[in-house]
Amino acid sequence: MNAHILPGIRDIAPAMIALRHDIHAHPELGFEEVETRSRVIRCLRDWGYEIHEGLGVTGVVGTLRRGEGPCIGLRADMDALPIQETTGLPWASRVEGKMHACGHDGHTAMLLAAACELARRDSFSGTVHLIFQPAEEGKGGAKRMLDDGLFRLFPCDAIFAMHNMPGFPVGQLGFRPGPFMASGDTAVIRIHATGGHGAVPDKAVDPVVVAASLVMALQSVVARNVSPLDMAVVTVGAILAGEAPNVIPESAEMRLSIRALRPEVRALLRQRIEALAEAQAAGFGARAEVDYQYGYPVLINDASATALARQVALDWLGEDGVAAEMPPLTGSEDFAFWLEQVPGCYLIIGNGDGEGGCMVHNPGYDFNDDVLPVGASYWVKLVERYLGGAAGDGQ
Repeated sequence: MNAHILPGIRDIAPAMIALRHDIHAHPELGFEEVETRSRVIRCLRDWGYEIHEGLGVTGVVGTLRRGEGPCIGLRADMDALPIQETTGLPWASRVEGKMHACGHDGHTAMLLAAACELARRDSFSGTVHLIFQPAEEGKGGAKRMLDDGLFRLFPCDAIFAMHNMPGFPVGQLGFRPGPFMASGDTAVIRIHATGGHGAVPDKAVDPVVVAASLVMALQSVVARNVSPLDMAVVTVGAILAGEAPNVIPESAEMRLSIRALRPEVRALLRQRIEALAEAQAAGFGARAEVDYQYGYPVLINDASATALARQVALDWLGEDGVAAEMPPLTGSEDFAFWLEQVPGCYLIIGNGDGEGGCMVHNPGYDFNDDVLPVGASYWVKLVERYLGGAAGDGQ
């Protein structure tokens, strides 16, 4: 894999890794990425990019123009997670209760390394928009940037994003056309019943019993309402009710995570969850109130953009550098909002598959520095191919 790294990227890799460590040590949550934004702006300004701030509160767009031609957008997310780090690394988080547990520090550093190399090249014709997005972790920073006019101000003919993936070999790239990541919705079900003394349950309507029954009934949605050929997830992540063992509470609250890989299945899940909640509650003499909250849509990769992105990887790394088959993922990603507006591709890059590694969103996770120069080199290769440079023809 190291043999494929571009010489210019290899030269700056130590500096970009040091930058990644600095970002990692100073994590910032969604819409709070003030210092991270400043680091990004300083780099882009030094390399001659046009800078635009303010989209999505703390978002940054750096633009590089090389004559006439198409416009390509590359995105990196910048936010951290509210997790206490346990890695013990020299560059571990110095901020209590916050850490880069998803590799967004690495994504930012990869795109900056590519930005540095692209600024030194004159081997393509067109415009590159480098988009540093805030608040991917559940706060919808991508949607906020859209609402602030992202593609009106910075039109793109295609848009691409990359995410590290533990469990895949270091630097291996994975692509999948069509639905790739699930929608991510939330439902809060409030069961209104009749409280009473725990010693005389016949004088009350117990919302805990209703909730328990509903948990079991909800399993039938995936098992019996969704086609076996489709993916769906209905997870009851929390049940909140009562304080004392001898008191039947007046209400209970259930919090659900709901995911699907097709918009039709997404709509079906809402219909069945609402109907089951109301019917189960009524059957016990209670009432259910469902607050259904749409989150991130299904992430659907454009077939042509994905084919181009995959071919760039194959031509550069060969078959060993590209995952033979990339299964769809049940996680969610707000890049999906952008793919509803502009054709593009969301791809993964392997973070390592050795023993001792862990999945993202884990307090022991760290982005693999060996991935950084590979991902940065790929971004350069993709831009040059898309914009008709030395790496191949354009679109």
